Amino acid sequence: MKHVKKAHRTRLTTGGAVVALGLAGVGAYSASAGGGQDAAPATVAEATSGHTTATTRLTVAAATRAARAALDAAEAEDQRVTVAVVDRDGNPLVTLRGDGAGPQSPGSAERKAYTAVAWNAPTSVLAGRLAQAPNLKDVPGTLFLPGGTPVTAQGAPIAGIGVAGAPSGDLDEKFARAGAAALEK
Repeated sequence: MKHVKKAHRTRLTTGGAVVALGLAGVGAYSASAGGGQDAAPATVAEATSGHTTATTRLTVAAATRAARAALDAAEAEDQRVTVAVVDRDGNPLVTLRGDGAGPQSPGSAERKAYTAVAWNAPTSVLAGRLAQAPNLKDVPGTLFLPGGTPVTAQGAPIAGIGVAGAPSGDLDEKFARAGAAALEK
């Protein structure tokens, strides 16, 4: 039995060395590819203004301020929650897990925030839509429970704030709205 484990370890070590050598070779080739006189010139395409769009993004500082305001509102009511702020694409910007928040709350807060920004509506409103379209809940990464609110700029969604962990979704959403309100100041 010991011989088998040793052989397995040897294969893993050898395999790792082969991968490392292969990557080193790729790096060496990449580093020297543009240096020779025979190298083809790089092609760079410049898109014209009619082929691009500009997007408005929430800064990390603003996301942190919103998350802190939401967490402060929850703590003022002695609630143990987690607050997540995601960008327009659903990528996490800030997550603040309050003292004593449950282990499920970070994931739930992030999913509520994503749901709110994806549909540009509070998750309490979206939860009511499930009766007409029950397959909405099948969209990956979403959570149709109250506690998420979108953040907009010029009417377009740019971020979502989600709160999870209070004993009711109504409280979660109240705290998420407090976070959004901090951005209006």
